[in-house]
Amino acid sequence: MDAQGLDWLLVPLHQLVSWGAAGAMVFGGVVPYIPQYRDIRRTQNAEGFSTYVCLVLLMANILRILFWFGRHFESPLLWQSIVMIVTMLLMLKLCTEVRVANELNARRRCFAAADNKDEEIKVPPRRSFLDFDSRHFWHWSSFADYLQCVLAFTGVAGYVTYLSIDSALFVETLGFLAVLTEAMLGVPQLYRNHRYQSTEGMSIKMVLMWTSGDTFKTAYFLLNGAPLQFSVCGLLQVLVDLAILAQAYAFSRHPPKPAPHTVHPVSAKAL
Repeated sequence: MDAQGLDWLLVPLHQLVSWGAAGAMVFGGVVPYIPQYRDIRRTQNAEGFSTYVCLVLLMANILRILFWFGRHFESPLLWQSIVMIVTMLLMLKLCTEVRVANELNARRRCFAAADNKDEEIKVPPRRSFLDFDSRHFWHWSSFADYLQCVLAFTGVAGYVTYLSIDSALFVETLGFLAVLTEAMLGVPQLYRNHRYQSTEGMSIKMVLMWTSGDTFKTAYFLLNGAPLQFSVCGLLQVLVDLAILAQAYAFSRHPPKPAPHTVHPVSAKAL
């Protein structure tokens, strides 16, 4: 086969690989959350999943989109952010519905066990974003409150970006904050696991997909000459994923012994 014939074969193959890599970048980030979403729907229990993961990813991807207006990067990374934002909102919606339903059911069980017919079944107090109560931040009772918070953050960050878009220092700092925030993705789950000395309820499949996806993503950044912030924070993200996997291995080999005569709460909030 001559050089011309070889080029005729390699060019479409290279294009196909490029499209595949771009598609993996756009949709690969949301794949780890599919088994977690299905587990929560099947068990109607969201305690093992930290909703602060959603907060971290929402902030990171909103900032990344704003960074794009100051310094254009590859389109697959932009579309990845849009797809991730939609996915995190769906995760939040499911977790909120499950948690509120479980709180109400727990109160009903308590009153039924007391066998007091004169006692009313009280609905759990509603926690709202507009209450501005820091004790209940990101533990609100309605998905609409989370949506209001996300829109408020987007509006403020967008306005500041609009005013400072001509500053190279601001744009580079914005990009660094975006990827650094995303690099901290696993930290809420890491802390939750350490706090409870357990990974029960956490999807190991999700973390394995995190690790493989972050490794692929970091390699993509390095090979495609993405801004330096992307590569450095991608490496940090892989290290956090490996730490969570190490926790899962350690806690499975040496599960903590339950303390005697300890009353466990009906609903322990994940971070």
